[in-house]
Amino acid sequence: MNILELFAISPVVPVVVLEDQTKSVALAEALLEGGIGIMEVTLRTAMALESIEAIARAVPQMQVGAGTILNSHDLLRVRDAGGKFSFSPGVSDELLSTAISERITFIPGVATASEVMKAILAGITGCKLFPATAVGGIELLRGFSGPFPSMRFCPTGGIGPDNMNDFLALSNVDCIGGSWIVPKDAIGAGDFAQITALCREALVRPVRKVSKTEDSVV
Repeated sequence: MNILELFAISPVVPVVVLEDQTKSVALAEALLEGGIGIMEVTLRTAMALESIEAIARAVPQMQVGAGTILNSHDLLRVRDAGGKFSFSPGVSDELLSTAISERITFIPGVATASEVMKAILAGITGCKLFPATAVGGIELLRGFSGPFPSMRFCPTGGIGPDNMNDFLALSNVDCIGGSWIVPKDAIGAGDFAQITALCREALVRPVRKVSKTEDSVV
């Protein structure tokens, strides 16, 4: 699956921190029940890779991948665990080279025009703006739409139910990443019904795509 196909799965990509691998399959099933068929498991815990492997094996209809990819070793470990894609918080020559040579669906994190240009030169069609609200958010994405009309974005960081629609309305944004629909306390308590409800609530929010002309007016 290429980046654009991945971005088209859901307007909201859950960013998940899993402390307990035994809850991973139930979480994936809860997300699917709520209408979301993609999830990013961050490599911030010791259980992340085991969780990805368990989901990939038990819930094949879920497109599961990883976040917080920092080096080539991370990319390969996620691939070997059954992860379908990888997000990184930044971009590096090492990550780009490995992703290309190993044919891994890799979405680099960017925060500047120079980083977007680096991704474009490597053949990347979609990037993660991170940390989205801290680096300029909507205004920065509007600015990017002029010089980089073909680049698609998944902004992540500081996005929730109050501002998700503002991001999704931009012509160069296909999806957003967020953790509010997968709260750690709900996962810890096994309250997967709450997570399903949060997914459904997020997906019914109306979105009006603005034109590129409107985007360019900062």
